[in-house]
Amino acid sequence: MNETSKSHENRSNRRPGDKVVYVERRRRRRKLRVVPNIPGFFRFIWEVVTETPFLPLVIVLIGLWLVSALGIYLTERMVNEQFHSYGYSLWWAFTAMQTQGANIPGPITSVGMLIGAIWSIVGTIAFFGVIIASIYAYYMAPRRRPSRVIVEALQYNLDELEYLDADELAALRDTVSNIVNARISAITKNV
Repeated sequence: MNETSKSHENRSNRRPGDKVVYVERRRRRRKLRVVPNIPGFFRFIWEVVTETPFLPLVIVLIGLWLVSALGIYLTERMVNEQFHSYGYSLWWAFTAMQTQGANIPGPITSVGMLIGAIWSIVGTIAFFGVIIASIYAYYMAPRRRPSRVIVEALQYNLDELEYLDADELAALRDTVSNIVNARISAITKNV
């Protein structure tokens, strides 16, 4: 006898009369992916945009950016020739958000400095907060359907139905009825 058949001889059957067949399986080798999964990345971005509050947060961030640039422009246009147009104020506010206000020269009036300081702090927190909050909300959102683990556990328990005791049968009944009732209410809500 060879090594493999000896190792299978000592294993016991599950129930009397059952025959056990052992199949040696080879692990499939994973192919090396040279090109990144571009469609998967775009699908992920689309799901983040559609399933999280990403768009409203970005709209609020853009609104704050436009308002702060307008405030800088209105306070600095007469005294600081650097802010000669609203477009340059937009550019300054954008770079102030990204560099935490370290872009010099900047506003020279006290009101302009106050607006710039508030914007650089709020803009930085809001910009990175929007990205982090949206991805966090995507991963933490409850799934609409039961997970694969629950379905597999239910299938296993249904296969072993005759061997379950009363408590396990009651738990199985409650779980299945809750899932079915949730699905029925979701369908009737959409109609």
